Amino acid sequence: MRFSIYACIIGFVLDLIVGDPHWLYHPVRLIGKLINNTEKLVRRCFTKTKAGERIAGIVLAIVVMVISTGIPLGILVICYKTNVYLGIAIESIFCYQLLATKSLKVESMKVYRALKDKDMEKARYAVSMIVGRDTKSLDAVGITKAAVETVAENTSDGSIAPLISIIIGGAPIGFLYKSINTMDSMIGYKNDKYINLGRFAAKLDDVVNYIPARFSAFMMILSAYMLGMDGKNAYRIYKRDRYKHASPNSAHTESVCAGALCVRLAGDAYYFGKLHKKEYIGDALREIETEDIKRANRLLYMCAILSFALLIGIKIGVYLFIK
Repeated sequence: MRFSIYACIIGFVLDLIVGDPHWLYHPVRLIGKLINNTEKLVRRCFTKTKAGERIAGIVLAIVVMVISTGIPLGILVICYKTNVYLGIAIESIFCYQLLATKSLKVESMKVYRALKDKDMEKARYAVSMIVGRDTKSLDAVGITKAAVETVAENTSDGSIAPLISIIIGGAPIGFLYKSINTMDSMIGYKNDKYINLGRFAAKLDDVVNYIPARFSAFMMILSAYMLGMDGKNAYRIYKRDRYKHASPNSAHTESVCAGALCVRLAGDAYYFGKLHKKEYIGDALREIETEDIKRANRLLYMCAILSFALLIGIKIGVYLFIK
C-alpha cells in the first residue's frame, strides 16, 4: 500500500503539471482498440437477436475488463519484483495517464481562446473534440455552454472517479474503471446498433459512477465556496436539478457548476443530426459568457485538489492504522 500511495501522489502531480501531450500514446486508445476488436468478435459469435446481443454485450464487457486490468497488473507485478523503484515509477506513469484534469482544461481552453479571437469555425472544431453533440450550427453562446457542460460533467468521470479508483486499488483498479467508462462512451448508446449490445456496459458505468458523481458534486460545492462563487446557489440547484439527465449520474456536477456560476446549462441539443429534447439545468440569473469556461476550470482544479487531499489523507490514515 505504501508504494501505491507514492504512485498516486506522483501521478496526480504529473497530471496537473504535464497533462496528456499528443505525442504520448495514451493507454485509453489501446482500450478503445480492444473494445472495437472484441465487438467485432462477439457480433460474429452471437445471434443478432435481442437476447443474443445482450449476452454478447456481457461477454464483451468481461473480456475488456479482464484484459484492461490484467495486463497492467501483470506489468506492475513484474516491475515491483524486479525493483521497487521501477515499480513505483511505472505505476506513477499509469496513475498519471488515468487522470485527465489538465487535459480537460487544455482542451476546453482551446475553445476559450478561439472564442476570444472570434474565430467561430475554430471554436466549433475545438468544442467538437470534447463533446458528443453536433457543433456545426452552434453560435458563441452554444459553444460556450457546451464547453462549460463538458468541463463540469467530466470533473467526475475524467478526474475524480479515476482518482478514487487509483487511491482504492492503485493503477490496476484505475484501469478497470477506465475500461468501463470507455465502453460506455463507445457502445453505451440507445440507438439501433447498441441498444442491446451496449446495455450492460452502460448500466455498469452507472453503477461504478454512482458514488463518485455524488462525492464530486459535494466537493465541487465546497470548491465554489472556497473560490468565492455562489456556493449556496450551487447547493440549491444541485438539490433541484441533479436528476435532469437521462443518466442517473451526469447532472450532479453539471447542476453544481450551473448553480455556482449562476447560469443555465443543458437544454435541447442535436446528436448525429437528430434533435434530443433535454431539460434545462440551473437558472439564467445572468447570461453565460466566454469567461465561464475559465471559471468552470477553476472549479475543476479546486475540486480535484480538495478531493485528492481528502482521499490520500484517508489512505495514509488507513495505512498507518493497519501497519
